Amino acid sequence: MTSQKRFIFEVEAAKEATDGNPSVGPVYRSTFAQNGFPNPIDGIQSCWDIFRTAVEKYPNNRMLGRREISNGKAGKYVWKTYKEVYDIVIKLGNSLRSCGIKEGEKCGIYGINCCEWIISMEACNAHGLYCVPLYDTLGAGAVEFIISHAEVSIAFVEEKKIPELFKTCPNSTKYMKTVVSFGGVKPKQKEEAEKLGLVIHSWDEFLKLGEGKQYELPIKKPSDICTIMYTSGTTGDPKGVMISNESIVTITTGVMHFLGNVNASLSEKDVYISYLPLAHVFDRAIEECIIQVGGSIGFWRGDVKLLIEDLGELKPSIFCAVPRVLDRVYTGLQQKLSGGGFFKKKVFDVAFSYKFGNMKKGQSHVAASPFCDKLVFNKVKQGLGGNVRIILSGAAPLASHIESFLRVVACCNVLQGYGLTESCAGTFATFPDELDMLGTVGPPVPNVDIRLESVPEMNYDALGSTPRGEICIRGKTLFSGYYKREDLTKEVFIDGWLHTGDVGEWQPNGSMKIIDRKKNIFKLAQGEYVAVENLENVYSQVEVIESIWVYGNSFESFLVAIANPAQQTLERWAVENVVNGDFNSICQNAKAKAFILGELVKTAKENKLKGFEIIKDVHLEPVAFDMERDLLTPTYKKKRPQLLKYYQNVIDEMYKTTKESLASGQ
Repeated sequence: MTSQKRFIFEVEAAKEATDGNPSVGPVYRSTFAQNGFPNPIDGIQSCWDIFRTAVEKYPNNRMLGRREISNGKAGKYVWKTYKEVYDIVIKLGNSLRSCGIKEGEKCGIYGINCCEWIISMEACNAHGLYCVPLYDTLGAGAVEFIISHAEVSIAFVEEKKIPELFKTCPNSTKYMKTVVSFGGVKPKQKEEAEKLGLVIHSWDEFLKLGEGKQYELPIKKPSDICTIMYTSGTTGDPKGVMISNESIVTITTGVMHFLGNVNASLSEKDVYISYLPLAHVFDRAIEECIIQVGGSIGFWRGDVKLLIEDLGELKPSIFCAVPRVLDRVYTGLQQKLSGGGFFKKKVFDVAFSYKFGNMKKGQSHVAASPFCDKLVFNKVKQGLGGNVRIILSGAAPLASHIESFLRVVACCNVLQGYGLTESCAGTFATFPDELDMLGTVGPPVPNVDIRLESVPEMNYDALGSTPRGEICIRGKTLFSGYYKREDLTKEVFIDGWLHTGDVGEWQPNGSMKIIDRKKNIFKLAQGEYVAVENLENVYSQVEVIESIWVYGNSFESFLVAIANPAQQTLERWAVENVVNGDFNSICQNAKAKAFILGELVKTAKENKLKGFEIIKDVHLEPVAFDMERDLLTPTYKKKRPQLLKYYQNVIDEMYKTTKESLASGQ
């Protein structure tokens, strides 16, 4: 490993506990902000300025692209330049204004990422409208809630989502009066809209409404809200996070400054594949960065199965992903290796060990083994299009073994970030070529202050020899509050500090490791507290497990779990252990269950978990936890109350049979 460096410095001293307030650790800042936080580029004060200045500097650069479809076949990417996009944005803005839409009104955008999504967003930025993304991944219930709660008066919608949008009526039509399709509108839909009291336009028709009209663009202030992003909480209704121009400008400035300091600067040559939902702040913030440097954004076709093909055609240089996607990449590569025969696997393993060994000694991924890159790992690089130089993972923790694997075989910088909608995405990020940061989210980005606050009820001490506590953030990237929910804002925003609810542990080098979640804590019957996220992170290390939900309550003395097994791994085990049947029947097999429970217990003991933290029974669920059954949020966080409701009978049965076998001394 590289010799110990430190990537943070102290700006304020720690404070002992007082009057019922827990103790807090020192306030730290990135060493890249040693001379103060970086300032935005002159003239950039709003999201509109980001786009406007890019159009001035790079009018003929390719900005937005999509694949041409002819006879059902996808061809090459077809591009619109910055100037062409700007001209459509101005037309769209004129049409919005000619419909009577005024500054400060709310404009909904509903559908998968596409050119029209960005164009609609930029028109909102131009005219001081609040852009309100309507989650593509949520059903009509949440869309209806957001339209009514945010008082959305006009909605832009993907053509195939029009029926979904109509389902929100009549409740939503109290506010929503106009609908604009990203494509066409069927005559039947025109009739239906009329009955519902809506005016609906096709894209081309709407663009003509503002012809021959000119409207002054309002002056945008840094403090103006540019978007309300609804985050699907794990409980209750979605919360509307108000994000100001200043937050987005600050985050793009910080990202640029950070990448510049680690020799990975963005430039107009960069190409980005847009497939993570623009309704999430992670993708929105990255796309703003790409626009600021005059880079190109190519959109996927909206099908995960075709994503690799889109990558091959677009050849992006920047690839952002959530761990779910990178898990798939990893599993796919492992399957290819297993199916490639003994010799190929042996060559791969030797090359991997050699390159990883050199990286551990401090060599960069480029210098560690150019020979192995060319001969062995080039195929992986080509699988992602051949040009990827940065893979950025966010939204949830990426398993260390997947991160280290990709750092070796993808032949590019693999970075992991952490942030919340409330902190406008990136708050921490790992560095290229710093293997000490594996398993962490890296040091803070250079435009925030960070401190830990002790959580006494969970035995986390921010002043301990290994400082642990709730991560608190201060800085201009922070949100302006929850829309119409001052009560919730006051809960998390205290004295200028955002309390994230995530429990972190400072590493000696100044990286942050996420170890727990403050709210996900419950007490067992014997009075022991269980920090459940921490346990799930430990149990997720079991190779045969893809996802696990651990459950306990104060009426029971032990824990049980529901696990999604990794299909290929379990099927391979079944063949070796003469367990017949398809995946579903293997999951019901007592031998398979005993095997997985044994692996979980073994991992628990290796990680020195306490007796009451060891799972006593597990149910194998062949169908992965999903959003369709309302078991996950769109950022793949577990909805615990919903999981309990869904699996209540299974849980009850596990407790009953386990107690019976314990009583009979089995």
